[in-house]
Amino acid sequence: MPHPLIRLLPGRDRRVKAGHPWAYSNEIAMTPETKALPPGSVVRLEGDDGVKHGTWHFNPHTLIAARRLSPDPDAQPDAAFFRARIGDCLALRERLCARPFYRLAHAEADGLPGLILDRHGDAIVLQAGSAGMERATPAIVEALVSLLSPRVIVARNDAAVRALEGLPEEIRLLHGAGGHAEIEEGPLRFRLDLLSGQKTGWFHDQRDNRARVAALARGTTVLDAFCHTGGFGLLAAANGARAVTLLDRSEPALALAMQTAARHGLADRVTAQRADAMEALPAMAEAGARFDIVVADPPAFAKARKDHGPALRAYAKLARASARLVSPGGFLFIASCSHHISGGEFADAVIEGMLKARRMGRILAMTGAGPDHPVHPLLPESAYLKGLLLHLP
Repeated sequence: MPHPLIRLLPGRDRRVKAGHPWAYSNEIAMTPETKALPPGSVVRLEGDDGVKHGTWHFNPHTLIAARRLSPDPDAQPDAAFFRARIGDCLALRERLCARPFYRLAHAEADGLPGLILDRHGDAIVLQAGSAGMERATPAIVEALVSLLSPRVIVARNDAAVRALEGLPEEIRLLHGAGGHAEIEEGPLRFRLDLLSGQKTGWFHDQRDNRARVAALARGTTVLDAFCHTGGFGLLAAANGARAVTLLDRSEPALALAMQTAARHGLADRVTAQRADAMEALPAMAEAGARFDIVVADPPAFAKARKDHGPALRAYAKLARASARLVSPGGFLFIASCSHHISGGEFADAVIEGMLKARRMGRILAMTGAGPDHPVHPLLPESAYLKGLLLHLP
């Protein structure tokens, strides 16, 4: 039986014809029948000229009303469909990454709009950010079990963006048992809490940036602010840093970090400080603390467009406090994972903060996420991660 048909309004098909993976609600003919479709429905999309645009997920109650699944209007997004699509993702990641610790599927860029899959060895964390992927979750789990036989699959559907799709925030086991996993990065193994840790348990997007910072670390003192489970700081310690301070407000995350430090014989060079970094960093600077390397990798300051202005001010404030803590000749790595802040805006905010700190240096690298986080060519805003590595004379 064919999927329900929805149509684009006259003259509103330019973006979709150009290959854009979204259709907005003001581009679609919202007939009574169309409005009555349940959120997450699988539909066929056509232009008013009869041009077929394939199979889409549809939600009549959201601004991003339709998300492209396939150019084939008869595609059936069942377990076999997801097995093939995720299988393509897996083949690419196995070429990009030597070990099974990566982002397995990155939403639109991987032809899986609204879906995030992170692989932590034999554990997989799923985030369904759309009503369509929420409804498809049983088929996705079936596909993952068939492809990878994971020990556990966890749904970390606790992102606020789900409210836009009319979905509740929740965390639950989808397959298997146990809420922990371990990943390997560099010479270290990190234990993860998949059920109560941050997001999907580990930030694979910063892998290359952690390696870049660790390569500078031999013989240095390092401050890892907003450290979560200590990725930047512990890899720096493993690469020869003589003293590392981990700073985070989460006691469980710091506990996991210190367990990792102890397991690898690094505990004598690593200390943990529990505090709100935005309050602690200025206080540390006032007290005269200085470090050869400072890492400031905060959670997103702009969770919605309305947060744009306050977020830029917060990044400038963070840059000012962080720069004051860098010893002469040292390094600052600062990052933003806010979708609603562009790379240029972030760089401007960081420079403003450094000027207020009366520090200026040179930009060594302007970075983003690793290649296991691909970007759809028509969704440049999905390149959410921005990083700056600076040398401060």
